[in-house]
Amino acid sequence: MTAILKVTDLKKYFETPRGLLHAVDNVSFTIERGKTLGVVGESGCGKSTLGRTVIHLHEPTSGEIIFDGRDISRVNEKQIKDLREDMQMIFQDPFSSLNPRMSVGQLIAEPLLIYKKHRSERDLARHVASLMDTVGLARRLANSYPHELDGGRRQRIGVARALALEPKFIVCDEPVSALDVSIQAQIINLMQDLQEEMGLTYMFITHDMSVVRHVSDDIMVMYLGTMVEFADSEEMFNIRLHPYTQALLAAVPIPAIGAKKERSLLKGEITSPIGLGEGCRFAKRCPYAEERCFSETPALTEARPHHFVACHRVRELNKLD
Repeated sequence: MTAILKVTDLKKYFETPRGLLHAVDNVSFTIERGKTLGVVGESGCGKSTLGRTVIHLHEPTSGEIIFDGRDISRVNEKQIKDLREDMQMIFQDPFSSLNPRMSVGQLIAEPLLIYKKHRSERDLARHVASLMDTVGLARRLANSYPHELDGGRRQRIGVARALALEPKFIVCDEPVSALDVSIQAQIINLMQDLQEEMGLTYMFITHDMSVVRHVSDDIMVMYLGTMVEFADSEEMFNIRLHPYTQALLAAVPIPAIGAKKERSLLKGEITSPIGLGEGCRFAKRCPYAEERCFSETPALTEARPHHFVACHRVRELNKLD
């Protein structure tokens, strides 16, 4: 299996009156073609900014992005437009991401019109109808408007728009978090079916650990702009090594009546992402932090085969050789 996306030391900083906000800081990863990378963490950890930076909705501060063998770290307007055919995004809120003045048919047709994919209105209409069939939208809804539809149908419009140009890679920015649980399952199953049929590659951003386990091949855990742990899905849920990952997974409820689970309650102050210095960003909330953790930034190291962790005490705490 070959890598479709390789990101090295990616940074995205924002200027604020108080200093530089480190939204994404020295993040590196690889996604294989046809696979799904799940990106998890609390709100504000930088996972959405990471996805937007990879596809150039935000321009990176520094770092290298290699997509399908091409260096796209720095691109101009024309190159970005060309990239949009191969890299798309499904947004979190299916209502705010759609133009309320456009009908379902117009919304799905918009990218096809911008990229001049059809010579006649008949061909365009056929393609729009085909996309609606693909994502499970009834054709009778073509003249409806977003406010007339429920959240699940709105998100299907977003999926259809993302698929319109036949991309290779899609960033899914919490695509089911705004939906009811029953609708979440429908959208996730749809996306997995599309991935299998079309060979799509996903970066699936979420804060829901149960969802990420279901959809991901590999999982990246982020905290305050940095990657703290990376492993394949099965390994991550069987053996979590970083204290932050352990706390995240301890919060996942057990779907059984009367089931009890020991939870890891995080205490302490969250470090400000502005003007960060040296040290582990999780140290103030970590129950195992020692003096070194506050003065020296931990490197991401391979604690187990293909299981990477950024923690000074990972081997000691998990009794690894």
